[in-house]
Amino acid sequence: MSENFGRLSDGTPVHRWTLERAGVRVRVLSYGGIVQSVEVPDRDGRTADVVLGFPGLDGYLAHPEPFLGALVGRYANRIGGARFPLDGRTYALAPNDGPNSLHGGERGFDKRVWEVTEVEHGVRLARVSPHGEEGFPGRLEVSATYTLDASGALRIAYQAVTNAPTVVNPTNHAYWNLGGAGSGAAGGHELRLAASRRTPVGAGLIPTGVLAEVAGTRFDFRHPRQVGSGYDDNFVLDKGVTPAAEEVAELYDPASGRVLTVSTTEPGLQLYTADHLSGPFAPGAGIALETQHFPDSPNRPEFPSTELRPGEVFRSETVYGFSVR
Repeated sequence: MSENFGRLSDGTPVHRWTLERAGVRVRVLSYGGIVQSVEVPDRDGRTADVVLGFPGLDGYLAHPEPFLGALVGRYANRIGGARFPLDGRTYALAPNDGPNSLHGGERGFDKRVWEVTEVEHGVRLARVSPHGEEGFPGRLEVSATYTLDASGALRIAYQAVTNAPTVVNPTNHAYWNLGGAGSGAAGGHELRLAASRRTPVGAGLIPTGVLAEVAGTRFDFRHPRQVGSGYDDNFVLDKGVTPAAEEVAELYDPASGRVLTVSTTEPGLQLYTADHLSGPFAPGAGIALETQHFPDSPNRPEFPSTELRPGEVFRSETVYGFSVR
């Protein structure tokens, strides 16, 4: 089901699509590929929205920086110095996070209106990112397909092709609160991550290149424990890059009984406890679990590559599963 969701200042219409299956209801916007809401039941059958979002388009336009529920790219997370080398040439990007490029630049995928078409049990969002957009090379034809499977799991499948060498690393930036959006801080949720290492950062939250063991540190979530606060860190998933999505994380809210599982093809996951949220949402009101390649990979040849070349097809998939206990 689709409906009008307002217009941008230039008159461009924005639409909202509602997906519903197996007791799960998801709303997706053509603006920014935003997952506006995800409604799931708790252990007593009571339904609540478990992602942070705004009721109207004006909220997203007035508060773009949290990237609430957005499809971010071309490159999720940070690229140090807003530049990277590729095939002997250095590409300068739009700096929008101090000297660095964050989530695609000043006007990344999250601030674009996508073309939406219906597919079985979902919608496909597509657009062409022209050569030079935010400084990135290559004309990129990119899509993100949102579907609900028979169990009610939300699948987001990304695909892209390019006509010139470039880098690609999209993700979804939903903030999860399994107690229900507006229910208070999410730091009491319990998290398990299949990650034995992380990528420590230096100035500007740019990785140092070291892969540090999490054992014996506050970054060790290999066994479930409360999340707490103070995290904006990329974890190195033990499975690495995989052709099919594999489960890498579980988030559990003891109060409601809701469980979120995250499966992905990606090698990394950014845990952000939203300590810097402002405006209508209090710090810590949600937890972002951003599946991705590592930050600053274009400047770190030792990291898994994010390069995409003509003739290749970029594919990535992340699955968000819902249950109770």
